[in-house]
Amino acid sequence: MIPAQSPKLLNLPRLPAWPVPPAGINSILVVKPSSLGDIVHTLPSIHLLKKAWPHAKITWIVNPEFAPLLAENADLHDVFIFPRRSFGGPGGLYKLRDWLWKLSHLKPDLTLDFQGLMRSAIFSRISGAREIHCLADAEVTPRLLSHRVVPAIRSEEHAVTRYLKLVADLGIDTSVPLDFPLPAGDKPQAGLPPRYLLLHPFSRGENKSLTDACLARLFELLAPIPIVLVGKADADIPIPSNCINLLNKTSLSELIWLIRHAHFTVSVDSGPMHIAAAITDRLLGIHNWTNPFLVGPYKSIAWVWKNASLVQMRDVTPEIATGATVFGIEHVSQIAEFLKTQFAPGESPTTT
Repeated sequence: MIPAQSPKLLNLPRLPAWPVPPAGINSILVVKPSSLGDIVHTLPSIHLLKKAWPHAKITWIVNPEFAPLLAENADLHDVFIFPRRSFGGPGGLYKLRDWLWKLSHLKPDLTLDFQGLMRSAIFSRISGAREIHCLADAEVTPRLLSHRVVPAIRSEEHAVTRYLKLVADLGIDTSVPLDFPLPAGDKPQAGLPPRYLLLHPFSRGENKSLTDACLARLFELLAPIPIVLVGKADADIPIPSNCINLLNKTSLSELIWLIRHAHFTVSVDSGPMHIAAAITDRLLGIHNWTNPFLVGPYKSIAWVWKNASLVQMRDVTPEIATGATVFGIEHVSQIAEFLKTQFAPGESPTTT
């Protein structure tokens, strides 16, 4: 795991205790409109915040495509949709004006800018917040416009740990076990076997996806284990008889349901991997160039493939985490043999 004491982190200046008492905070605005994985990583912070300050009404600004992640979330008083795609074309400026007018009437006692971008800083100011807090590794604009900037270094900590610093700075204990309040999800219409491997092989990120050759070889080695294939793909892929093809066919809510009910999940580094990491420890995340210490599964017993090593997160070393080996056809048998052990008789899924 990430070293508990980083010299750079230890040398950051300590802020004095925040002077505003919790009793004076009745409304909180969370600015984290995207992306999928980042929203998942923020959930534990908001859960601890609500647990510590149950009287506070929390509103979350989110893009509409990610709003299903916040469904059924008892920590939230309201979800404030940021429909950015509707602001283009004819009438877009009028829609933006109306949206900003509604935002300006929120007037929260406290805004937590988890996004750390110029746009989120402007939203925070327009909201009329009495106090705005952001992290020190945010862009320049939020650091200039915030009332309080909390020390953090993006390159040295897992995203979940970084976000927790914003609530820890409020005097809230973040050393407790973490919860990721995600909805139950919606069951897809497709017929599903009682036990299946959920496979998410593609990502928008450059050089993160499995190649078609790797995917075909994995299908071959895993037969006859039932596989449910999910995600988005631009090209048609040959699908074997033991595979249910749900590429481009599931909503975000359905994806959450599929992850919850999968016997095991395999995903490249992507938003769906972060959902799986929040829901279950029966997960294998495949990392090419990304560092699992920073963006890998947060649970220590989840599995990762990185730099030709297949290990649990608790056993990832700095050498493994920063290695440059790219997952290729020669590594497919390594994960296939591992996955076969997960489907041995007596193995049962565990979800949280």
